[in-house]
Amino acid sequence: MQNKRVKNLKKELLSDNWYRLEKVTFDYQLCNGRWETHTREAYDRGNGATILLYNISKKTVILTRQFRVPTYLNGNQTGMLIEACAGLLDRANPEDCIRKETEEETGYQVKSVQKVFKAYMSPGSVTEILHFFVAEYTEEMKISDGGGVKEEQENIEVLEIPLSEAYAMIGTGEICDGKTIMLLQYLMLSELVKYH
Repeated sequence: MQNKRVKNLKKELLSDNWYRLEKVTFDYQLCNGRWETHTREAYDRGNGATILLYNISKKTVILTRQFRVPTYLNGNQTGMLIEACAGLLDRANPEDCIRKETEEETGYQVKSVQKVFKAYMSPGSVTEILHFFVAEYTEEMKISDGGGVKEEQENIEVLEIPLSEAYAMIGTGEICDGKTIMLLQYLMLSELVKYH
């Protein structure tokens, strides 16, 4: 349903180099009925999907490590980030997309994925909706070394980490990626893996 408290929405393209950055101007009606004009910037990089692979018998999860330049520019001295496998949606639906990304990045071919929720990750400036999945993995599902797609300049290290260690790494700051923390906490709360 359209928000009746928003009118006169105008967009101005600022950059279309990698994704779209737009200046958005609009009038917004306050609770007292008065209208105010607001100006914001919105970055549209498309929507994405992320997944946490878990192994019940080994009590482990599959994560990745790669260089992320925005983190390097904002306090991460190495720029290396441990995170759950993720990727942008192309024309595929989120389930098909995350299966493909999982195989490319981790080398595991998972057939059954479970969508657990979706979320806006940075709603103050980024339009992206991220679809969150979990899937059980076994050694038989490993079909390659993973590591990403060379043409996309991906250089991804695949990590198999005990679940208890991954939880501890949130506290130490070794895992500081939002989507990964959310998926690890989901796994803890859902008790899909008994790690004690």
